[in-house]
Amino acid sequence: MINILLSGVSGAMGTTLQQIITANPNTQVVAGFDQQANTSLPFPVYTNLETCAEAVDVIIDFSHFAAFPKIFGFAKSKKIPIVIATTGLSETDLTAIKEGSLEFPVFKTANLSLGINLIAKMLNEMVAKLESGFDIEIIEKHHNKKQDAPSGTALLLADAINEGLETKKDYSFGRHGRDTKRTENELGIHAIRGGTIPGEHSVIFAGNDEIIEVSHMALSKKVFAEGAVKAAQYLVGKAPGLYDMSMVVND
Repeated sequence: MINILLSGVSGAMGTTLQQIITANPNTQVVAGFDQQANTSLPFPVYTNLETCAEAVDVIIDFSHFAAFPKIFGFAKSKKIPIVIATTGLSETDLTAIKEGSLEFPVFKTANLSLGINLIAKMLNEMVAKLESGFDIEIIEKHHNKKQDAPSGTALLLADAINEGLETKKDYSFGRHGRDTKRTENELGIHAIRGGTIPGEHSVIFAGNDEIIEVSHMALSKKVFAEGAVKAAQYLVGKAPGLYDMSMVVND
């Protein structure tokens, strides 16, 4: 049985994760972490991780980026493997992740969906054949409560494309004004926010007289929760290092 500490336990993703973890015969939540105390759950929820006494095999972090330094600092001090699913992290956070992964297992990915990661791999492999004669644009859509833009997934897809190109593209985030004519070396990334959209991403290759569009639509948050649990199971027992969803896909 894998003992999980769930960070961001009281949020929407935390609730979904509890259901997925409970339904899995090989995993259980033994503790939670959140900014506010919660006594309604069947396990302790800590606002100060230094008082956490439970034996934890892995941490899943689906919290707010402002809380990330606390949860990552705790994981590092205890050398507990951590799955990081929080978006909007700062450059300081990303540096801490890179340095921390030298000491203990760290799993960092922009998107926990199997489908998105397969698409990223496919884009990386196909884009060289479309480098000449096609303009590339990415459109991402999310719910109206998402704070960061563009999404980490949009950047993941953009990076996968750029890695497959001979001449790297410059990212352009949205367009506004009277002088926004597209440049040849531009990759446009656009964010839409509204309603309760869990996540939609489209990559458009626009050529002369034809358009190729690769799209992914998450129908619920469940797909991300299931991916997080798969990642947690994958990470337990691993050597120190930085892991991502592409490794789970190829495992």
